[in-house]
Amino acid sequence: METVSARHEPRLHVLSQQMAQGVQQLEMNPCAGAVKSLPRFDAYILETYIDDLRELRTKVFDLFKQHPDLLPTVEEGLSKEEHRALVRRSLHALLGAGFNPLDFFHRDQRRYFYLGECLGLVDLSLMIKSGVQYSLWGGSVVNLGTEYHRRKYFDDIAQFRLPGCFAMTELKHGSNVAALQTEAVLDVLTDEWVVHTPDEGAIKWWIGNAAEDGKAATVFARLKVPDPNGGAGKFVDHGVHAIVVPLRDNNGSLMPGVEIHDCGYKVGLNGVDNGAIRFTHVRVPRVNLLDRFGTVDKSGRYSSPLTSQARRFAATLGELTGGRVGLCCGSVGVLKGAITIAVRYCAQRQQFGPPDSSEIAVLDYQSTQQRLIPTLATCYALHFAKNFLVDRYCDMKRTKDAKLVEEVHAISAGLKAYTTRYTANALSVCREACGGHGYAAVNRLGAMRSDHDIFQTFEGDNTVLLQQVSALLLKEYRAQFQGAPLTSTYRFLGQLLMGSLPNNPLVTHETDVRHLRDPAFLTKALEYRTARMLFTLSMRLRKHTPKLGAFHAWNKCLNHVLDLANAYMEGVIYKCFQRAVEGCIDPDCRRALKAMADLYALTCIEGDMLFRNEEYIAPAKAKAIQRLIVSLCSDLRGVAVPLVSAFNIPDHILRAPIGLANTGASDVYKEYLLSAGFDV
Repeated sequence: METVSARHEPRLHVLSQQMAQGVQQLEMNPCAGAVKSLPRFDAYILETYIDDLRELRTKVFDLFKQHPDLLPTVEEGLSKEEHRALVRRSLHALLGAGFNPLDFFHRDQRRYFYLGECLGLVDLSLMIKSGVQYSLWGGSVVNLGTEYHRRKYFDDIAQFRLPGCFAMTELKHGSNVAALQTEAVLDVLTDEWVVHTPDEGAIKWWIGNAAEDGKAATVFARLKVPDPNGGAGKFVDHGVHAIVVPLRDNNGSLMPGVEIHDCGYKVGLNGVDNGAIRFTHVRVPRVNLLDRFGTVDKSGRYSSPLTSQARRFAATLGELTGGRVGLCCGSVGVLKGAITIAVRYCAQRQQFGPPDSSEIAVLDYQSTQQRLIPTLATCYALHFAKNFLVDRYCDMKRTKDAKLVEEVHAISAGLKAYTTRYTANALSVCREACGGHGYAAVNRLGAMRSDHDIFQTFEGDNTVLLQQVSALLLKEYRAQFQGAPLTSTYRFLGQLLMGSLPNNPLVTHETDVRHLRDPAFLTKALEYRTARMLFTLSMRLRKHTPKLGAFHAWNKCLNHVLDLANAYMEGVIYKCFQRAVEGCIDPDCRRALKAMADLYALTCIEGDMLFRNEEYIAPAKAKAIQRLIVSLCSDLRGVAVPLVSAFNIPDHILRAPIGLANTGASDVYKEYLLSAGFDV
């Protein structure tokens, strides 16, 4: 944890002396009873614990404070041309201030992903525009190319002198990358690739940076070289590879054979210039092939360090995992912004009350608490989970460990799907909790919801990504019967004895709050669910595959597949949260974190019928869990405002009049009235 300001040093000195004692007490009494009243805490202390890169955040947000013209009050009032120009100016301002996102991406991934989260709070179009330029276009050159490509392109990409695109998706193919139809055929006589769109279905679609700015693109195409054993016109298809293709010259004119059209207005993210690209026999040098995993010499001979097309394809896509990690960070950032607005507003907004008494805050109503407090708890849970993912991703880039590559691929796929789906739903919850005022564009919840919605689709459709998680779980499950060692992430599978965990009748009926809040119970319950679902899915696939074939058997069990992946991710997320609770040395902050971690896990358990269908939780215990959830929401209501304040999103970045900091009940409407033109 970084050094904090001098005004907090005495308290932290005392805390450091108490740390050993505090940790010992936590270990001796890990399942303390229900919290009757959570003590208030200093939000700055919690901020220093949950955010060790806050100095970077301050620099980014201060930059935009110096440029208020880059912070429009109402995004929806901009035309797509105006919004694109705004995002372009913002990106140039960032570069002009000395930030180098591509250098972060290449050398300091933690800072890169953190920067993306910050930019998402400024404007999600800015975050995505930056991500296209540096993570996708720049990342493909850095990760799929060789030193030759890095020397040629790196600096120009970094400084936005060479705006670029990531041309993978086609009109008829998005998630099924292996079925892309764009062709790159080698002309041995001229030593060039001929890049061509064979039909309308192969037109590259939704390509960021293409409509206006892109000068070049990493184009994913089927690599075809002359067949050495065939006659004239015979080619060998080596599958999908990436090639750098120029799109525009320095004057902005399209290159010969390149046709680009604007995809037009979208539901959101209209600050990103998405376009559709058709190639008509476009010629590029052979050396433009990004050939880290497969190269072609002048004679047309193909060679690769990887022995099969499937392995090359997997390695290529594996290097693009960073995009999913970035979306997790951006999605969590948006959720922080939305829940901050909703909690602050509902803590001040007053409606109804007892007869002959003052009205009470909306957040004092049980129904509002059960809307927003679990959302706040999940926001914290996802914050710690994405930090875990970022750390694992950085470890993977450093070590290149094959097992870690596989694990990060699965966790990034699962967490991206889980986080973006949850945030999409939570944005509507926050908007509704703010009533009619949440519907005002100036309060930003609408723009957040519209801009974020596509996060569930790009960088991998969530339904497809969840299947990848379950596929890996099945692989690990089968491996244990062959004596293969399990990594720590999957070690709980070793508890299975032919796929079932025995239910303890005493535990099934236990309703004591100490037990229900015991991390051991919560962890085992979530692991039991995953293990049980994995076992039953394996049995179902074994039953149906001989008769239906692997594809149709999988499709018959698809809902089961998706439920398994979500269940597994909830277990991973809770473990990340619990580790964060145990690592917090401030006792007041730790109690708040513990209450939220318990609430998150209990909400996951309460919402899944499997626990009752499997008789893992008896009816009386299910009711006790429901009562405890209500109680925890009530306990956390008193610290909800400092919990969102610990995210420390400045007012000039949040820009929602109903959600600003340091406003009393009478002032919450002042900025809102001013935004509407009233003189107050």
